[in-house]
Amino acid sequence: MKIGLIAGYGKISLIAARILSANGHDVVIIALSESVSENLAPYSRKIYTVSVTQIKKILKILKEEDIKSVLFAGKITKELIYSNLKFDMLAVKTLLNLKDRKDDTIMLAVVDLLKNEGIKVLKQTEILKSLLAGKGVFTKKKPDKKQLEDIRFGLDSAIELGRLDIGQTVVVKNKAVMAVEAIEGTDAAIERGCRLARGKAVVVKTAKPRQDERFDVPTVGIDTLKKIADNNGSVLAVEAGKTFVVDFEECVKFADKHGLIFLSAEGVDNDV
Repeated sequence: MKIGLIAGYGKISLIAARILSANGHDVVIIALSESVSENLAPYSRKIYTVSVTQIKKILKILKEEDIKSVLFAGKITKELIYSNLKFDMLAVKTLLNLKDRKDDTIMLAVVDLLKNEGIKVLKQTEILKSLLAGKGVFTKKKPDKKQLEDIRFGLDSAIELGRLDIGQTVVVKNKAVMAVEAIEGTDAAIERGCRLARGKAVVVKTAKPRQDERFDVPTVGIDTLKKIADNNGSVLAVEAGKTFVVDFEECVKFADKHGLIFLSAEGVDNDV
């Protein structure tokens, strides 16, 4: 089957291209920046580089390539959108007709545009299911009673944050929220939260209560753990079965080496 891969930032785009290619799909990649396209060539017959603000051009490519299924992979951040002010008329019209500029609102509008052209958006969780975190504590170091309380508090807080479609990550210490993720992204939230916590903060990332599995599935990787280590954090907790972990074994090795706790828990009932 021919599949269009709309590739944003991060290694997960490369993993998606590799998986699709290995499963025998004819992969056509639309990279949303030049830096994204650099490592994808071995896994695609053709790569186009198009700004995310050029929606009409993206649709034109998909039609010309006769693509009926697409997969979003990688970060498609608001910084990526607003760093390029050359919006085509379709992008302008789409943005003006939105009820708000929340992530889900924007992405669902794009999904609807694709649907109107007869193009189906595939679920990230089906193609990349091997990356979903299983439940458990992955590191040698285990959370103590105080950290468990912060993790449970953080899970509740992150889920409510997601319900408002603001972000997916909270930074917690002593059952107080030090920082929440907004437009600046996970890394900046970790830096700010750990600084305010003055060390030993707990970072929690969850899916939204009504997470659309076609886009923006929460993702962590070695860079997330490095950011926590660099800012004297202590724990990374993610939601089991709903969070992608990129390079899982590397993540565990890094966390063990730096004395971090890395775990995955049930978000609904706080089962850690």
